[in-house]
Amino acid sequence: MWQLKNKDMYPAELVQPMRDELTAVGFEQINDVKKIEDAINGEGTTLVVVNSVCGCAAANARPGVRFSLDNEKVPSTLVTVFAGVDREATDAARSMMVPFPPSSPSMALFKDGELVHMLERHHIEGRPADLIAENLRQAYDEHC
Repeated sequence: MWQLKNKDMYPAELVQPMRDELTAVGFEQINDVKKIEDAINGEGTTLVVVNSVCGCAAANARPGVRFSLDNEKVPSTLVTVFAGVDREATDAARSMMVPFPPSSPSMALFKDGELVHMLERHHIEGRPADLIAENLRQAYDEHC
């Protein structure tokens, strides 16, 4: 029987391919509280993706985010945390997404540290990746 290291909800081998889907298109995987706070509070626009192992992350969220980057305007910083694995960094990111309740997957666009656009799980689940991408592109066009 396998044991979880560092009290992670999921083993590293399981989530690595899901992390790679985003890092392959330019996202920085963050597992440190200070790094996520610095990224969000930095100048310019920052897209934060709270990644997840769920089916809607695989079928809708990650593909939608990847497709959204095919746009004239895109965020200056792309970061991701993994729910259930990067617990402290995920909690720190979610604390900056208030008043929205924690959800995974989710996507938040910040401009100069201010939350300007949010996609919660209920905006992602059951919606095609193209629709998610278009929603994000509209936010990029307005804020980036």
